[in-house]
Amino acid sequence: MRPKGTIPEIDPKDGEQSLTISYRVIYGDTDRAGVVYYATYLRLFEMGRTEYMRHILKQPYRRMEEKGHLFPVVEAHIRYKSPATYDDLLDIRTELVDTSPYSITFSYKISCERRTIVLGYTKHASTDTTGKLTKLPQGLIESFG
Repeated sequence: MRPKGTIPEIDPKDGEQSLTISYRVIYGDTDRAGVVYYATYLRLFEMGRTEYMRHILKQPYRRMEEKGHLFPVVEAHIRYKSPATYDDLLDIRTELVDTSPYSITFSYKISCERRTIVLGYTKHASTDTTGKLTKLPQGLIESFG
């Protein structure tokens, strides 16, 4: 966890609380210049976060939605380091880096063959289905360990 008021670490370290998944870039991910379109990385962050919740926190996002808990993105940051192109096999590493009673923050590192492509983080508020801010669900808090 990070001290309050500091920017979260955006280069997750290897450890038991990180998860890496792989994704192969398709043509639809690229722009006319042949590189991955900048906003595509937010979708890749979502893929990593969804699998992190399923495998590390043991809380599939769908089940949480069914219980009335939503986690909209309230802040996102991406730092572009190197371009990715069609057919690159990307590793998307996700880590939970901060929690508060009303929010959670994940960091991401996307790489290709040990070359860093992007670093970033997303912060998510905890809300009910009407958008009202709520405390994080108790079961989710317990899974942070």
